[in-house]
Amino acid sequence: MRLGFLALILACLPAAPVVGQEPTPYGPPITLEQALRLVAAAEAEAKKHSWPVAITVVDSGGHLVAFHRLDNTQLGSVEVSLEKARTSAMFRRPTKYFEDAIAAGGAGLRSLRSPVMPIEGGLPVILDGKIIGAIGVSGVKPVEDGQVARAGLAALESPRP
Repeated sequence: MRLGFLALILACLPAAPVVGQEPTPYGPPITLEQALRLVAAAEAEAKKHSWPVAITVVDSGGHLVAFHRLDNTQLGSVEVSLEKARTSAMFRRPTKYFEDAIAAGGAGLRSLRSPVMPIEGGLPVILDGKIIGAIGVSGVKPVEDGQVARAGLAALESPRP
């Protein structure tokens, strides 16, 4: 009985990183200035395509740092963007990882029992090799949410004006 219960618990956990690969460590939490740069760059990408989205940035612990909702964004996207950001921060990977795992079926379906948002649009924010937070975007197609999130990340990679 105990062995069956343990197997059930293990089956519900998300997949571990590749054997021999250390997970990206957590660093100090993202600053408000950094979070606002992410939001501004993501907003610019969304506006360029007239995509009404919600943009959320959380710190390395998954706590809200910055949020922005463009006009006419569906209200359900507010919570979805937050959950995408939290998933990326807490599990140290893009939310697309979980989307792909579920789409593949088999063992990937165990992600359905995890507290994750398995839809593209959430990305960890990595600076100096450490996760300092995450960005989550929701409001349009998942691939478009991901495009907006990547544009936000690019703001930390480029020099400040």
